[in-house]
Amino acid sequence: MNEVFTFLGLINHSHGFIIGAHIVLVGLIILFVAKKATTSMQLVPSGAQNIMEAYLEGVISIGKDVIGEELARKYLPLVATVGLLVLVGNLIGIIPGFESPTSSVNMTLVLALVVFVYYNYEGIRVNGVIKYFAHFMGPMKILAPLMFPIEIVSHLSRIVSLSFRLFGNIKGDDMFLAVILMLAPWIVPMVPFGLLTFMAFLQAFIFMILTYVYLASAVQISDH
Repeated sequence: MNEVFTFLGLINHSHGFIIGAHIVLVGLIILFVAKKATTSMQLVPSGAQNIMEAYLEGVISIGKDVIGEELARKYLPLVATVGLLVLVGNLIGIIPGFESPTSSVNMTLVLALVVFVYYNYEGIRVNGVIKYFAHFMGPMKILAPLMFPIEIVSHLSRIVSLSFRLFGNIKGDDMFLAVILMLAPWIVPMVPFGLLTFMAFLQAFIFMILTYVYLASAVQISDH
């Protein structure tokens, strides 16, 4: 995507700089919206407060059926923050002159590693080291030598699943948008923009629900 015009590319043509600057921009946008939502909170929400409350309730609703309402609220800060980073990172790339930071595998890999480290930490904290790793060995002791390495590979593959799914989809969306804008630069392609917006929300939803699923599998061992 180096050949695609971006406003920040006028400052520095380095793709690393462009992605890094867009990550900072995404963070600033989220902080601005959060500040607006909490500056003058009202009993009957409106504006930014209404949007953020609806978003947080939606995140809890996503996790309620996966991990239960109590744990969904407990892990809300992690899931909601990661979801906002993914969502805003996806959406900003739809605007001509900007690039999705989530189209960089470096960002998606960092997000995946944060989720991976956190859910394993929670699993160990809640269940203890022995009980947590014991469930890697399967229900039958005789199968433990086979199940343990399979489970380890399965958990490590989650990093790849989280990071490359998001990276591949958003990278593909960015390339699709670049082609559309080259073919019809003076006509706003409403259908492709609508499709890309839907995909931005969908990928954020998938990332959040998978985070809840991994947390549930780590802290609710007895239920599995």
